[in-house]
Amino acid sequence: MLKENDADGPAQNGYFMPAEWEQHEATWLGWPHNASDWPGKFEPIPWVYGEMMRKISQGENIYLLVRNQADENSARRILKRVGADSGKVTFVTHPTNRGWTRDTGPIFIKRKPAGGRPETAIVHFHFNGWAKYSNWRKDTKVPETAARFLRKKLFHAECQGKPFVIEGGGIELNGKGTLISTEQCYLDPKVQVRNPGLGKKDIETTLKNYLGVHNIFWLAKGPAGDDTHGHIDDICRFVNSKTLVLVREKNRRDENYAPLAENWERIRDLRLEDGTKPEVIELPMPAPLYFAGQRLPASYANFYICNSAVIVPTFNDAHDRMALGILGELFRDRPVAGIHAVDLVWGFGSLHCLTQQQPA
Repeated sequence: MLKENDADGPAQNGYFMPAEWEQHEATWLGWPHNASDWPGKFEPIPWVYGEMMRKISQGENIYLLVRNQADENSARRILKRVGADSGKVTFVTHPTNRGWTRDTGPIFIKRKPAGGRPETAIVHFHFNGWAKYSNWRKDTKVPETAARFLRKKLFHAECQGKPFVIEGGGIELNGKGTLISTEQCYLDPKVQVRNPGLGKKDIETTLKNYLGVHNIFWLAKGPAGDDTHGHIDDICRFVNSKTLVLVREKNRRDENYAPLAENWERIRDLRLEDGTKPEVIELPMPAPLYFAGQRLPASYANFYICNSAVIVPTFNDAHDRMALGILGELFRDRPVAGIHAVDLVWGFGSLHCLTQQQPA
């Protein structure tokens, strides 16, 4: 692992974060073990992982974080039962608190030096449990383990001399210079404050410095039930560099109606890095999903784009087929497949939240 604290930052050295639909070398996942994330429903969760890995391994490698040999043995049994290509899975031993690898795992950036081959590096954004939970200190070290394992350059994100916190689920990029996030998640001065004392300008400057973006746009809020307090990957996703999907709730009596409608008002002002307006496609919301009296953040926007497929959470809902059809029309270069996520979303996250892509 090569640590970098270059005062100029990755962007000034030609690095940028590629879009998710670009070719992957691998996908990073963390094997589930924290039953408190799915109280009373943990038993089916490893099988959801198995189905995810079956789909992902058809087109790329998987780096699977496991705490110990027992975790590895459990994963191997399920991989065999579901028919996944276990030869594509490399087990990386690292103790974790949780398995939400989108937020805790390595965030990769890429550059092509003049006259040289493309190379990737990792940014460490210093995860802190979404500024909500106290058990995160094992998770925040995952990027360091990944950098050592892959022998990649590691940039420690800082602002004003302090570690800078952001999660992969809180940012959405088109790979050409535009990044979208929500004010609720990173600009709220009182609730789940990741970077106390930093204002909008500080946060934007730091994102530009470490991710190679130069055009940042802020939507308002995420859906009800999201304990990350507004992650963008539940509401708005790029499907190519000039097209995005945005969720809409049409039931005026639903608590999601007003905040999601505000996002639709704001998106009218979005201009991409080249000054053009993106095409915005409506993605439906499933009917309200509850478990044990708790509203869950069920959303079709929490899909993951891997080399061999786009895997989309489904919820035994009348809108499942509509959402899969919309995304199927938008992704013509790979199949769109639904994965049952009713049990998974009881952990307040879904497919995208569990994955982190490693660019080729």
